[in-house]
Amino acid sequence: MSLLKPWIAICLFSLLTACAQTEGDASVSEIYKEEAYVFGTLVSFTIVGVPKDVARKAVKEVGEEFQHMHEDWHAWKAGELSRLNDAISNGKTMEVSDFLLPLIIQGKEFSQQSEGLFNPAMGALIEAWGFHSDELPTGALPSMDKINELAARAASMDDVEITGRLVSSKNNLVQFDFGGFGKGAALDRAEEILKAHGIRNAVINAGGDLNTLGNPEAASVGKLEGRPWKVGIRHPINWGVIASVELQDGENLYTSGNYERFRMEEGIKYAHIIDPRDGMPVQHIVSTSVIHENGALADAAATALTVAGPDDWYRIARKMGVRYVMLIDASGTAYLTPAMRERVKFETDEPTRLVVSRPMN
Repeated sequence: MSLLKPWIAICLFSLLTACAQTEGDASVSEIYKEEAYVFGTLVSFTIVGVPKDVARKAVKEVGEEFQHMHEDWHAWKAGELSRLNDAISNGKTMEVSDFLLPLIIQGKEFSQQSEGLFNPAMGALIEAWGFHSDELPTGALPSMDKINELAARAASMDDVEITGRLVSSKNNLVQFDFGGFGKGAALDRAEEILKAHGIRNAVINAGGDLNTLGNPEAASVGKLEGRPWKVGIRHPINWGVIASVELQDGENLYTSGNYERFRMEEGIKYAHIIDPRDGMPVQHIVSTSVIHENGALADAAATALTVAGPDDWYRIARKMGVRYVMLIDASGTAYLTPAMRERVKFETDEPTRLVVSRPMN
């Protein structure tokens, strides 16, 4: 699984104060920070209001879980998922572990909610375009005949059959690639681990996509409520920060875009986000940001709405149950739900044009 996703400029504006120790306990730090390089990206932890040894132990456990994910959720490196892909391509059924099965079930749910625009079964198309690699693809573009054939045979999560822990497919072109929501699933699990260690205030940031717990100051001042986490959303065109947003306890921010993983051919950019309907890279939307309490859902929705594009994103957002959405197209137009428009603060000038959809019920 490639968990590489576009980097969002994350600015933890609420954490501008230096680390300090709580009076009377030198082992307690108001802000504990640690970083690790996993999933092909930098993962950082900002934990507030627990003893350092508690924070370290929790982060260590998360790191071990992440390593397990990296091995067994990876689409093209040796591990359980690649074994499952091999089995399906050979028309076989495979019994999967309790570690992998929930991700497959979740992938089917998100695919159905998005009407197939989020499609973690189309790994063959992703591979054909050269995005099954930690490096950006080079060389000639894939044969359009091959792309058309793969798209016509339409490998989808509807082809996947699950009986207990037995997984099979009636379409042997199904090849799982969880890069479209694996990071969200991973950060959701990390959040569970932090909570199990008694951590109630934290941010987990994986290459820009992030989950939050609590708020920056509650633990240090003895409050249940405090200032929210304030983060920035990267400008997809000029590499600055286009907007900031405040995240409440348990809210997560995910962005999908075409400005980092792409290939160029004769001046044309071919992005890593593929439309499963025609097998072609998405051109119209350059970034989509989603806020939701479920990181995996936010991650999947950001991909699905990018594919849906400016004409259909709002309908798909409603079906997926996401209220806070902002899309930006190549012309600089920003499309927002009314709920998102109320929350984002544009840091410099507003986008070229703002299009706010009707309220969601």
